[in-house]
Amino acid sequence: MPDLRVRPHAPDANGQVLDVSPQSAGWNHVGFAVHELADGRVARGGAPGREACLVVLTGTADVQAGGTDYPGVGGRGSVFEDRAPAAVYVPAGVAWTVTARGPVELAVCTAPGTGPGAPRLIDPARMSREVRGKDTNTRYVRNILPETEPAESLLVVEVITPGGHWSSYPPHKHDTATPAEETALEETYYHRLDPPQGFAIQRVYTDDRSLDETISVEDGDVVMVPRGYHPVGAPHGYDLYYLNVMAGPKRQWIFRNDPAHDWIAKKA
Repeated sequence: MPDLRVRPHAPDANGQVLDVSPQSAGWNHVGFAVHELADGRVARGGAPGREACLVVLTGTADVQAGGTDYPGVGGRGSVFEDRAPAAVYVPAGVAWTVTARGPVELAVCTAPGTGPGAPRLIDPARMSREVRGKDTNTRYVRNILPETEPAESLLVVEVITPGGHWSSYPPHKHDTATPAEETALEETYYHRLDPPQGFAIQRVYTDDRSLDETISVEDGDVVMVPRGYHPVGAPHGYDLYYLNVMAGPKRQWIFRNDPAHDWIAKKA
């Protein structure tokens, strides 16, 4: 199994600073990349057998997919704004381009697909916002591409965890296909911190501890979750944002809490 922490690198010719593929991750479904684009720079993609969700995390961009133009999408100044991002869904096999209007941070989320349907701009008004947990387990969730919206494999969500709080907690997992009880989904966490010099802690572990890693993540890191429980802690003073991409054999998010800690979820 590769190192679960993936760090950003200098931009390539396509502005890409981070890339996780099924080949590099050693799994079958999730792909994830980040592009940092200066004004006028273009990111391109689209591959047979891979659907995509293009998330304009910050900035404004012109998106083109399959002959359809989506001009001037986005506008968020920071991922920590209480505002939905811009996102475009692109079916498998459809070419796309993203052209920056000023600085842009673009996330490219991919998963297996066969190509039905057409590209579409995902209405920010349909990205439901939830408050989960309470006290120091409170976090703020925005559903970018949930299972209630059309796609073949992808599930995409973003979360803000205030400093001093926990998230993805109690520890939960979704690595076993058990009908009505749990689905098998690979997952990536793309972490951002405010202020950016901070760090967060993520643990990834299985019941038998055959996988048990505790990772110090910094601004711009990705943590891969091939299996197991995966809680996250944000230290005091540093708010944590993460973008989750999930995909697996069945496009449904059913998780199981770690039995040792499930009492936390059940506590009144």
